[in-house]
Amino acid sequence: MAGFRTAIAFVLSLLAAFAPALATARAPVVLAAASLQEALTAAAGQWAAKGHGRPVLSFAASSALARQVEAGAPADLFISADEAWMDHVAAAGFVAPGSRAPVLLNALVLIAPASSRLALAIRPGFPLARALGADRLAMGDPDAVPAGIYGKQALTRLGVWPQVEGKLARAENVRAALALVARGEAPLGVVYATDARAEPRVRVVGVFPPASHAPIVYPIARLKQASSADAEPFRRFLLSGEGKALFRRFGFGTR
Repeated sequence: MAGFRTAIAFVLSLLAAFAPALATARAPVVLAAASLQEALTAAAGQWAAKGHGRPVLSFAASSALARQVEAGAPADLFISADEAWMDHVAAAGFVAPGSRAPVLLNALVLIAPASSRLALAIRPGFPLARALGADRLAMGDPDAVPAGIYGKQALTRLGVWPQVEGKLARAENVRAALALVARGEAPLGVVYATDARAEPRVRVVGVFPPASHAPIVYPIARLKQASSADAEPFRRFLLSGEGKALFRRFGFGTR
């Protein structure tokens, strides 16, 4: 009996010794901008195929993800659709030093349902409000969602924001705006080029001039509270030539 208790005590001591290693062996949790759904899911699959644990992916507007980080979400990596929300998280002290890096680029487009025959050239003063009529323009909330912020910048610089500001269907993220157009609930929407590419029920009416808005840059960073041993290796994989080649297949530009 004494020998049995000794054996049990030995096993328990081993479990206690290895508990930290077991905790860090889990797959990384990644908070990522909604526009990355297809590309990052493919990247996670490619990483898992190498024998690693499949990363757990959570997609939402970058603004919502930043608030999750601040609330103490148990995440390892954050990929924002703009620099501003990454700046916000970094200023609050949640980004691991030296881990932030720009990884992806995108473009901003105006979309319509695939069945629409609307022709509308994007240029200063273009008649967007007239094209909308009594309907609404779908876009991410321009007060918080990066795609909406970029959209407001572009429409402002093109001189049409005052005419459409009251005609917005404000969506919680860019994919929600995409869905409104895809379902025919809005005749036009402002999304990323990669979103339009991922949805066959919409077509691109035009591309906003790059000079009409801030560069669309997606930064990635490891969070200070990261506890997965695979967090940094997966971050490096996404930044590698192999990772970037995968993102380019989905229409993203890379840094």
